[in-house]
Amino acid sequence: MGVSTMISNRNHQNMTEKFISAQVIDRGLDERTAKAYRIDLERFYLWLDSGGEEGLNNKNSRQKKISKGSVPDEMEAYLAYLSREKGLRHSMLCRKQRVFGCYLAYLVSQGILEQYKPLNPVSQPVKASADTRLTKGEVDAFFQAIDKEYEELDSDFRRRVCLRDQVMMKLLFYHGIEISELLRLEVADYAPKEARLTIRRKRQKPRSVKLFSQTLRKQMGEWLSEHEWFERDEMYQGYLFLSKMGKPLSMKMMINIFDKYREMDGIEDGCKPKDLKNSLGRYVREMMMELGQGGDVG
Repeated sequence: MGVSTMISNRNHQNMTEKFISAQVIDRGLDERTAKAYRIDLERFYLWLDSGGEEGLNNKNSRQKKISKGSVPDEMEAYLAYLSREKGLRHSMLCRKQRVFGCYLAYLVSQGILEQYKPLNPVSQPVKASADTRLTKGEVDAFFQAIDKEYEELDSDFRRRVCLRDQVMMKLLFYHGIEISELLRLEVADYAPKEARLTIRRKRQKPRSVKLFSQTLRKQMGEWLSEHEWFERDEMYQGYLFLSKMGKPLSMKMMINIFDKYREMDGIEDGCKPKDLKNSLGRYVREMMMELGQGGDVG
């Protein structure tokens, strides 16, 4: 039996937690780093257990590679898959590669791997032009990071804050609302029965958007039911999105919230909330390409 199969059949979640404890917690790094490491390794193992990209079409072929291959080879195949099929940014791939390198060294130190084999460097793609919009893979990973945190939080108040963040980020992505407009929204601007939001714009007529995502509608309703927990000042309680102190969120706070989840999943530094706002067209186009339908969405 090959090393890869042996590790796959082990309780790799337990191995992952031991690695995180030794390489992150014991070194005094923050919880966000631990979460990022955990997500990277969990997704690699899920990909591996599903048979990898080749296993989707030819399980017998993939099984032979698993039994004969090595963990470093499989990690390199996974990174190549993320680059080619998911369109992840070079900086994000490099971050994942660093995590995998540390994990391989840990496996050697525990006697699970016989020797350490450095991963080949991730090749730098040639960019035709600067494009700060997030890829489909990055958008999916971004929202998965928020959803995962929400599920793992053990404090009701922190879950309420995370719910607020989920709603704000999805309004940015799905409806392209300007950040300044988002921060000015009031509770009265949302009509729950019609799932319709009125956007008040400076020096322009208000516009109305209908929330088409059933998940977003549900989360918006949940957020409104929790809103009273943030109503600490009568002057501001009408604002839709409030800080922990009960005041309207500032632009800086919004950027900090975005950066928290951006860093959690390794999206490159330099991406801003506006890049998420502008990414729906790219997301749809890449999704249609995955489905083999082409697509011309801008």
